Amino acid sequence: MKKHQIDIEKLVKYWVETSDDDFETMNAMFETKRYNWALFVGHLMIEKLLKAYYLKSKQDYPPYIHNLLRLAELAEMKVTKEQKVFLVTVTAFNINARYDDYKLSFQKMCTFEYTSKWIMELKAYRLWIKELI
Repeated sequence: MKKHQIDIEKLVKYWVETSDDDFETMNAMFETKRYNWALFVGHLMIEKLLKAYYLKSKQDYPPYIHNLLRLAELAEMKVTKEQKVFLVTVTAFNINARYDDYKLSFQKMCTFEYTSKWIMELKAYRLWIKELI
């Protein structure tokens, strides 16, 4: 079976640029005290960078999944135990902000202090993944 032709560089650029847009949105949500949404968009930002990394490393379309650790594993990204914990935690931001039965408890958890800590982590991981791409 013939493998499909894809423009890797164009798609990597797309994922990185849309991640950069999410970075700006995450910061705007944080500044306007929409903490749960800031973390949700932070998840999207990291997910898109992992998909760019996947494209670059596998030379193929990334899978249609939102689990950040699984994306990293499928891309054969070398991650430490600490990085795995980060990816699992940030994946939960997607679920908790999206589904009604989790929203209220997630909103209560997203205090200024909690969100500030995670925004700093998201920014650091953003830079790390961008360096790998």
